[in-house]
Amino acid sequence: MSVLNVHERILDASLSEVASLVDGLASDEDALWPFDRWPAMKFDRPLGVGAAGGHGPIRYLVESYEPGSKVCFRFKGPKGFVGQHRFEIAQIAKGKVRLQHTIEMRTIGSARLTWPLVYRPLHNALIEDALDRAESYVGGDPKKREWSLWVKVLRWLVSRSRPFTQRRKATA
Repeated sequence: MSVLNVHERILDASLSEVASLVDGLASDEDALWPFDRWPAMKFDRPLGVGAAGGHGPIRYLVESYEPGSKVCFRFKGPKGFVGQHRFEIAQIAKGKVRLQHTIEMRTIGSARLTWPLVYRPLHNALIEDALDRAESYVGGDPKKREWSLWVKVLRWLVSRSRPFTQRRKATA
């Protein structure tokens, strides 16, 4: 199954403000990733090409990184995720910046079921939480979003076996 999953937010901010969010991923100064509500993004070294890590059961390798513009991750797990996800920023007008997260992948084997039933709803909620953090960081007032009942059930099931959030300083 081919997957294209795109989330974006138009922010009233400068390019450099939004760039600092993407460039700070998985660092002690990370203001984008919602590590207070979701598994922390962690790498074996600072953000850069070749850094390996992920969040929760999602594993990836930094495939390309253009500071201030884009970071692209190649999936290494879970099994059956073949492709990449990325954060990109672009100035679309003076004082308006688009922050976008995109997954482009194929799912094979059991991932054809686990992506739509488990991973996609959790991913969608996590990325919207990240975009809310970005909007708050640049002085915006994000719309209050409630997780769906299915996301709450999935989080409850996962939390029975391990805690959902983790400190961001832990190693990958």
